[in-house]
Amino acid sequence: MRDNRLRHLLATGQPTLGTRILSSWPTVIELIGRSGMFDYVEFSAEYAPYDHRALEEMGRAVELFDHLTGMIKVEQESRTHAAVRAIGAGFQSVLFSDIRNVDDVRECVQAVRSERPASGGLHGVNLQRANLLEAGSEEWANALDEIVIVLMIEKREALEQLDEILSVPGVDMVQFGPADYSNSIGLTGQFGHPDVKTAERLILEKAKEHGIAARVELTDSSDAAAYLDLGVKHFNVGFDVRTLFDWYCCEGSAMRSMFEKVQ
Repeated sequence: MRDNRLRHLLATGQPTLGTRILSSWPTVIELIGRSGMFDYVEFSAEYAPYDHRALEEMGRAVELFDHLTGMIKVEQESRTHAAVRAIGAGFQSVLFSDIRNVDDVRECVQAVRSERPASGGLHGVNLQRANLLEAGSEEWANALDEIVIVLMIEKREALEQLDEILSVPGVDMVQFGPADYSNSIGLTGQFGHPDVKTAERLILEKAKEHGIAARVELTDSSDAAAYLDLGVKHFNVGFDVRTLFDWYCCEGSAMRSMFEKVQ
């Protein structure tokens, strides 16, 4: 079974850097891996079309690079199924969205961990790409215990139970979701509202109290310094679709401006 690089970095207190993609084209992962700049790539499956074969191809692409591992972001309704299939394809961390209460968190942890009594999960033996020859072995069960579990804290109810949520054994990392949170408190689209920023700051502080890594998503590196000053050292920067859109707008506009000079 493959070593879990993200788990190692968290366990040794080192900073981590990831980036997000919506494309399930494995070559995008290869480009990220060849850059040598990232510790993991997050496939935001909650927003993207994909199938089980695509997950396997993505898992193979990640494994071309010793310094890289894969994370999948899954939606609430199908999270157990999606997590099990992704782990079997080779993903070594799972980001669970739309957490609302302690029961949700326990369900997420159980979906990932082995059903052996020592692990306390509900993840049964299954023959998939990443564990085809080791399924059911002690090595396989140990690898499930190493899967990194990340939670999106993005609902009003989750903020109200934050201490209880962060006390559930097995939670490794949390991230604030300003879009969903602002919507859940009736401030739709107001990501910079004081109430929203206060909630974000609370999550960062509480995560530190509970010894849980806090991750921040950024469009680019320009806003990182403020979070570094707050003690944050886990970041996910960039989104393939946003990067493309920004480039198209910037370079397309530059070329159109040049055309105006020659007409």
